[in-house]
Formats: sequence, structure tokens, C-alpha cells
Amino acid sequence: MRDPFGRDITYLRVSVTDRCDFRCVYCMAEDMTFLPKAEILSLEEMERLCAAFIALGVRKLRITGGEPLVRRDVLRLFERLGSRLGNGLDELTLTTNGSQLARFASPLHEAGVRRINVSLDTLRAETFTAITRWGRIERTLDGIFAAKAAGIAIKINMVALKEVNEHEIDAMLAWCGEHGFDLCLIETMPLGEIEGDRTAQYLPLSLVRARLRRNWTLTASDYRTGGPARYYDVGETGQKLGFITPLTHNFCESCNRVRLTCTGTLYMCLGQEDAADLRAVLRREESDEALHAAILAAIARKPKGHDFVIDREHRRPALARHMSVTGG
Repeated sequence: MRDPFGRDITYLRVSVTDRCDFRCVYCMAEDMTFLPKAEILSLEEMERLCAAFIALGVRKLRITGGEPLVRRDVLRLFERLGSRLGNGLDELTLTTNGSQLARFASPLHEAGVRRINVSLDTLRAETFTAITRWGRIERTLDGIFAAKAAGIAIKINMVALKEVNEHEIDAMLAWCGEHGFDLCLIETMPLGEIEGDRTAQYLPLSLVRARLRRNWTLTASDYRTGGPARYYDVGETGQKLGFITPLTHNFCESCNRVRLTCTGTLYMCLGQEDAADLRAVLRREESDEALHAAILAAIARKPKGHDFVIDREHRRPALARHMSVTGG
């Protein structure tokens, strides 16, 4: 699959649910209304869609949510998709908040998952609860170390929040180095109506990187995982430090990914509303030919880039759609 700007689309992010057991302040409102279960694709439908994308050239699948591990029987999907590794698929991974990871780590490794991203914005229990509203840091930490023990490589995703966790980033980098984890810092993205002001949350990572250089030796790296992060080698720890900067330095020129929601809606760009309804095709057509044609038609509409901007005057998000709907 190649988009109108010559970019090969090899990476599919699949949201298996919009539900989550956390209510992170930068992601959701506390009183969220989730999709009716009747609108959600079955695991079998998700597998068929993933198989179609693999047939068209996708080499990497990332399972996301919401929180993917709260989806009932989701391990069955991992097992079915994992059977395709080495047969068109190069990597199967997921992004998780870690709350359910302690019981899923070993089965995920058995299914073929070798690398995961875990969202962890702080190492302080009280700050963790303040950010997630409903979370307990002990469960996430237990999950992280269960995954490490199972042989899964871990990258910590930390959203940098002004006046919330910005003074903890050095400590997080040191902790990740101690335990052999890579760290990826992320700017807050203007998606979804939340209770609060994103202009107060926004912390430019250009500033964070300058601060980190006071204490750490950061050397630009060519390392890539298929996602949008730009990486540095951390001289003192030997680990990688990534920066995802949708606002200060967008990553659109090398975008190789699209996002499939749990309702079968395909978003060609995280920061645009244009989408394709694959569920209708999936349920109407028995042949994969029609499904392939619908996917290719959607890829032909992939835009050059997003229009993320913090609306400081009206304090509105760039898009009303919540991050949990699209899956990050």
C-alpha cells in the first residue's frame, strides 16, 4: 500500500475497545460514555480485517484501546494474529496501561509478543492516582515487572505534563536505565473534550530535551521502531530515549501507519476526521476482494499531515474525538 505522497503503509494500529479502567486527565473525561457493545467488531471480524491489511503489505500490528487487555477474550485475538508472524507479519505488539499485565504477560509472550509499550507518567503513587483518577500504581508496576520476567522488552510511554510531572522526567529516565527499559516522552495531544485546560498541560519537548542535556549525554540515533518517535542514545544508561512531538515538530513526513477503531472505522491520520467505514464492507461482502478495494481506496485519501494546534484563545481541542476512540 502506498499513499498519494509515496509513503508505504506498513503499520496498522488496531483499537480493540474504547473502554478503559483508567480515566487519565489528558485522555478522557471522568464521566465517559462508551460505545454500545453492539457497535463493536467481534474478535473474528477484527482478525479478518487484520488479515486483509497483512495481505496488502502491513508488516506490524499494534493492539491498542482504550485499554486493550480489558476486552473479554482478547488473548484469543493475540493468539490468532501471532500465528501469522513470519508469514507476512513481522511484529505483533501492544500499548497498555499495565493494570492487567501481570496476568497476561506470559500468555502474550507465548502468543508471539516480544515488545510492548506501557503508559506510566510518574513513579509517585499520589501523582499516578491524580493523573489516572482510578489507577493504582502498584498494579501497573507489578505488570511491568511480570512482562520483563516473561522476556518481553518494555518501553515506557510518559506524557510530559506541565507542572504535573515535568520535574520527574530525570528520575524516570534513571529508573528506566536501572531496569533496562527504553523511555518515550510524548507531548499532550489536542484530542477530545476533557475536564480541564490543555493549554495548562502542554509542555514542549524541545524544552524538556534541553533540560535533560544538563545531566545526561544524549546522542541522536537512527533507531526506529516503525512509529513516530525520534530517538537518542542515553550515554549513562545505554538505553534509548524517544520524543514524540506532534506540536513542536510533527512526524508526518515519514508516516507509515493508519488506525483502525473497534467499530471498524479506518482513520488515515490521527489528526484528521476523514475516515472509511470498513465495518459496512466487512459485513456486506463475503469476498476479501471488496474489502481490499475499500482499504486501498481509503489509503488513496491519506493526507500529507495533521493539523494539530493548541487553541489557546478558545481552549478547544483540535478534534472532538477522544484518543481512546482512535487508539493513540
